[in-house]
Amino acid sequence: MKRFLFVCSQNRLRSPTAEQIFAGRPGVDVASAGTNNDAENPLTDELVRWADTIVVMEAMHRGKLRQRFREAIDGKRIICLDIPDRYRFMDPTLIDLLEARMARHLP
Repeated sequence: MKRFLFVCSQNRLRSPTAEQIFAGRPGVDVASAGTNNDAENPLTDELVRWADTIVVMEAMHRGKLRQRFREAIDGKRIICLDIPDRYRFMDPTLIDLLEARMARHLP
């Protein structure tokens, strides 16, 4: 079972959408979190350590991850999907983008 952690800023739109659409896939366990302190589910050391692969929506999320969780991300694969914060939760265009950009990374 591969564990993917999806990360955006607030954990309200992009990363929860990713968590929901990939949750039922065989061989995959998923979670989501936000880099901001006031996120719905704030990113923690425990979540970072849990994940095999961390998927960030934008480069700035990767920067925050590297700055705040330097030890916990050691040896982790970090993927940046380059998906800007302009989509609603479960937006069909966002779902299409997530599926297309994650296709080669999923088992």
